[in-house]
Order: sequence, then C-alpha cells, then structure tokens
Amino acid sequence: MYRIQTRIVLKVAIVYNKKSIDENDVINVFGMVTKEHYGIKTVEKVAKSLEKGGHSVKIIEGGMNFIEDMKDFMPRVVAGDRPGMVFNMAYGIQGQNRYTHVPAMLEMLGIPYVGSGPEAHSVVQDKVMTKIVLQKNNLPTPGFWVFSSADDEFDDLVFPVIVKPKMESTSMGMEVVYNWEDLRNAVAKQIEKFSQDILVEQFIPGREFAVGLLGNGHDIEILPIVEMDLNGDPNRIQTITDKKETPVDKICPAQLTDEQTAEINRICLAAFRKLGLNDFARVDFRMSEDGHFYVLELNSMASLGQTGSYVAAAKAARYTYDTLINKMLDTAALRYFGDSYLQTESPEKIESQPLRSVVRSHIRSRFTTNEKMLEHFVNVNSSVTNLEDVNKLGSMVSKRLEHLGFKANPHHEFDVGNMLYFANHDSEENDVLLLGHLDTWYANQDFTPFYKVGNKLYGSGIAESKGGLVVMLSALQALRFSRKLKNLKCGILLVSDDSLGGRFSKQLVYDTAKISKHIIELKLGLENDGVATSCSGVTRYHIDLTHIRRPNETIKDVVPDMCKKIISWKKISDGHDDARITISEFHATTSFGRAPEYGRLSLESRYMTQAQGKRFDSELRRIAKKKDKTRLDIHITKQVTRESLEKSDKILQFYELIEKLAKQADIKISSTHRYSTSSLCNVLQDIPMIGSMGPVGADYRTPNEHILKDSLIDRGVLLALVLNKLSSNSSNGKIKN
Repeated sequence: MYRIQTRIVLKVAIVYNKKSIDENDVINVFGMVTKEHYGIKTVEKVAKSLEKGGHSVKIIEGGMNFIEDMKDFMPRVVAGDRPGMVFNMAYGIQGQNRYTHVPAMLEMLGIPYVGSGPEAHSVVQDKVMTKIVLQKNNLPTPGFWVFSSADDEFDDLVFPVIVKPKMESTSMGMEVVYNWEDLRNAVAKQIEKFSQDILVEQFIPGREFAVGLLGNGHDIEILPIVEMDLNGDPNRIQTITDKKETPVDKICPAQLTDEQTAEINRICLAAFRKLGLNDFARVDFRMSEDGHFYVLELNSMASLGQTGSYVAAAKAARYTYDTLINKMLDTAALRYFGDSYLQTESPEKIESQPLRSVVRSHIRSRFTTNEKMLEHFVNVNSSVTNLEDVNKLGSMVSKRLEHLGFKANPHHEFDVGNMLYFANHDSEENDVLLLGHLDTWYANQDFTPFYKVGNKLYGSGIAESKGGLVVMLSALQALRFSRKLKNLKCGILLVSDDSLGGRFSKQLVYDTAKISKHIIELKLGLENDGVATSCSGVTRYHIDLTHIRRPNETIKDVVPDMCKKIISWKKISDGHDDARITISEFHATTSFGRAPEYGRLSLESRYMTQAQGKRFDSELRRIAKKKDKTRLDIHITKQVTRESLEKSDKILQFYELIEKLAKQADIKISSTHRYSTSSLCNVLQDIPMIGSMGPVGADYRTPNEHILKDSLIDRGVLLALVLNKLSSNSSNGKIKN
C-alpha cells in the first residue's frame, strides 16, 4: 500500500462544476453546455481524503465567483505565505475547450493545481488533434475522417466505422455504422446535437483496455491494465448510456502476455509525454483480433468516480481511495515545488489521521447544519433591551450544550437577560473558560436579519457574538466526535450585558476566571486574521452642561461654547494612534425665558493602558473646570468602566501555543490589539487568555456587520485544537496531534 510521505500541509481548494447552470455561474448561456460533471458525493469524498492527508480543504464551484472565492481562501504567496493548491475536478461549464477554462484562470492567478495545463487539455479534448499528434509520433491509432456536414465525401473510407463528436468525452454520441446511409444519418444527428465537427474512425473489432498513468517526467507509474469485459463480443462498444445504466465488468489486471503488457505500456508513456500531460491521465485502447494495439483516445481528466476504470486500476495497485487522491496531490506538488515539498520526518500512514484532519472533516461535513444554526441565532433580535429574546437565544444555546454533556447554572438578572454558566465536569477548576455574550446593541429599528452574499454572511450580531457561539459549538461537537471532549474540563460563561459594558456581569466574570487555568473569548476575529492579545480599556461618560443666566442678562446663544468644550475633549486623543475619544450623542436645549440653557452628551474614552486612561480622565476633568467667558456648570458621571487588557508574558506564551497549532493546521492568525472591550477586561488576574477567537468579520454594530463563511470552519478547527491541547489529559486516544 502506498504510504504518504510526511510533507508540507497545504490549503487545497477543490474546484468542480454543478450539473445545472444558474445565474451565479455565468452571465449568459453561450455555446455548448458541458454534459460532464462530478456528483457532490464524489467531490466530498475527495475532500475527506485530502483532509485525512492533513490538508486544509475548501470546495469551490468553478463559476462566476470563482476568482473571488480563491482570493478569500488561498494564501497570498506574493506577501510571503506558503502556496496553496487546487485539486481540479472542473470539466468546465460551457463553450469550447471547456477543460481549459479553470486551469487557464488558475495560471492567471498564479495558483498551482493538480492535472494538465490548458494547452494539453485543448489538444487532448480535440480527438482529431490527438490523433494527428499520435500519427506524427508513429503511435498506432485507427484511421479517421472528419465530417463537417453529412454530405462530405471520402473515397478511402472503409466500413465499419465508429461515429463520435470530436470534442466530447465519456462515449457521448458513439455509434458504429456499416454503410453510407447510416453514416450520413449519424453524422447529421450528431452535428445537430453537439454543434461541432464529427470524427469518423475506423472501427477496430477486438478487446478494449484502459490504462491509468500517475506521475511526471521519468517518474510515471503505469497502473495495472484494466480490460472491459465485452463477454467475448469483439464488436461491442460502451455508449454513455451503457456506462451509466449497465456498465460492463472490469478485469484488472488484464490477461495479457508480458510482451503485450510491455508494448501497451510503451505506447502509453510515449503518448502521455508527447501530448504534454501532467500528473495523471487515462489511455483507452482497442486490440485487434490479430493482436495489434490502437490508441482510441486519451482522457486528461480521468474520472475519479469509484466505479471508473482509473480507480479500479489504482485499487489493483494497492492504493486506497484516500491514498490515491493524496498521491495525485503529492505528484502535482512535487512538480511545482520539488523536494522542498517533502519534509525529513518519517513517513506516516494516512489511516493514522492527525486530530486536525478529523476535526476539519467533521466540521466541514456539518457546515450546512451549522450555517442554519447561525441563521436561527442571528434572526433572534437579542438586543440588550429585549430580555425575552436574550433568554430565548440562551435557551437555544443551552439545549445544544446540554446535548454535549454541559450542565447549565443560570444567574438570573431582572434588568438584563439571564447570565449562563455551563460546565461539563464537577471539578473545582476549569482547564479553560470560554467567554461569550448573548446580547447585542441593536434596537428594533436597527436590526438586520441573516442573509449571505458570496463568501460573506450578514446579520445583526453575527460577528460580535453569534458567529463565535457557532464556532464554539462546532469545535465542541468535533471534539466529542473524536472522543476528546471527555478529557476537557471546560467552563462556558455567556453574559447578557456586553452592550452595557459588563455593568452587571463584572463580578461573575471575575469569580469564574479565578477557577480557570486559561480563558478564550469568542468575539469576532480581526483584520488580517487577528486574535486579540490586548484590548483597549473604555470609560463611558455622561456629561451635563448647564448655563445659568443672571437676572436681566442679555440672551446669548451658548451652544457654540458647549461645542468648544466638546472639541477640546475630542483633542485629548490627538496624536495617540492607540487611543481615541469619541462623542456618541449630543443634545442641546436653549430657552428665551429664564430657564437655563442645557446640553448633554455621551463621551467614550478608549485607551491602551490604565495609566493612559487615568491621564485622559484627568485631562477631561481639567477641561471641564477650565474657566471661560461663559458660566457653564459641568457635571461628569462615569457610566461604564472596563480596564484595558495589556499584554503579559502569559498571554504571549498562550498566543505562541495557539500560533503553533494554527500553523500545523494551515490556518493563518496574527497577534492584534483590539479597540473594542469585552468581558476579558473584567478578568483582572494574570492568567493566560486570548480574545477574538470567533470567525473573522468586520463592520460590527453597523448594518453591514458580517463574517467570512470560510472562517467558521477555520476558527472552529483552531478552537478545537486549542481546547484539546489545554485538556487535562490531551495524550489519550488514538488520534495524534
């Protein structure tokens, strides 16, 4: 059995085409629509095989959004990232030379891929051009004629002949005819159906074979020869209907003499090389009744369906389906990257899967279910003011956690929704505490339901809180599936007042943090795939400004004077790239009577360090007390204070552990400072903690709040690996890290 060598883990995109065309695939239907496609079950099987090989896999449709999807998923090599690869399963959508379309775009983008290039595909897909190349290189192929219309005449044509469109595969349109009348009818029918020239080829009665090749250059493996069992009928052929409905049995290895095997292998190698093919292909033969071999055609995208001859030959060569798919990827990677693709460690069997592969495969296989769960979460408007919906969301999460073995310990609050603490153990200490929140800041008029566009998922709270809940649940589900969850002593705290700065949950966060060895917070991942190793502190102020006029004082518009104070406060953060003063609301009232003019504003101070926050507070109060020509009576009230989370040695060590696991799983992360605060800022103990482990997103607290769909999988995988690493007994089990 083929053993996969230890090699660099890659991001691998599987590109395929659906059976039908819709508005997301093309701008217009143009030309011949391909009749070849892989079923999604085969595509999923290839994906699982690559994941068992340790690779990070995404399935992408080869339609109109193909390039955007590639940009979102593939590493940026020009920026120094390790290259990714494409496992090309796309036969194309429509038009001429459909096999060439995806490889040509990949070459334009600079993305390595499995399989032949556009030039080889264009020649091989054209059966006439293939036969010309074979003839010019003295490789045997049946005589042929090309019909552009049913009225074409050829004096040297000899019956019987086989009729087929020159640009199609999988035996489409094939028909054997024995006279001119049937030939003209067959040609006319195929021209009308396929809109292309028709190849008329000398029919070779006898035996039929398929030969698979795997490799490049001087290292090409010829798989055992497959014979199609024609039940002793030398005139039998396989039409496309036969292949779909009543496929013939396959004999592998074929019963041939050593001399016959050597001859067929020689022809295959020469044809593969002369036609410029890469990585893998299949060569179809007929052997005449007098023992001569003839190349019928080559297939530069040999089918990976489990009933096909290529897979049958690979099994005879003692490949499993998993090892075959990974060998194909390795073959292409070695062609692009050379020996640098291989590492020096000892080989590993594909059957002993790393945990990252098991977890990724499980999370990806459940992605549709998890996306639907996210939609349900987002469509609950859990605004901090909607107590009923906050508790409804909490109940939805509780049911899923209970199914995973977690027990809920609710902390009832009457001003906000209930806080929920969960644990899957009875010990006094958590290996890890997961921090999230149920509430969002959106008022009813600001609420946006769930929707999606391309690789982005939109909706109120999807980035700031609800995407993180789905990442958490998918990671825990994957750990249970891999029998690792039982080793983890995990606590989960979901607060319901994050929009209020943790006004009610501060003590609860502090107390649960004290009994936890590590803390992971689930807010959105930041730009450049960042996780938060520090967070700004925040103080929110309500400021009242009142002007009281003396008796008989001339009426004066004091609003400009109020604005001058506001501008002075805003300038406090000027020159500080790591801090900011923002005004979220200002309301002013003036009177022509004896009532005082009045203004009120909400001001927020964000700062990197506690010392910086104290300086800002002192400067804000100094400006308030500063005398000026107007008599403004200013009262400052602190509404919310969250201290900043500053980097520490323990936080940086924790990040280094996470970064190492991310590299092993080919997931990109970076250490980032986050300007928004969270419950992490209420921990106050010097323990290892990290923030922004939710899906990568942006524009939170706006109508465009969104996450990247792919990041739900990547962050779920990463969180599962981190949780497993932090478990009390992470070395148990058969799945190795």
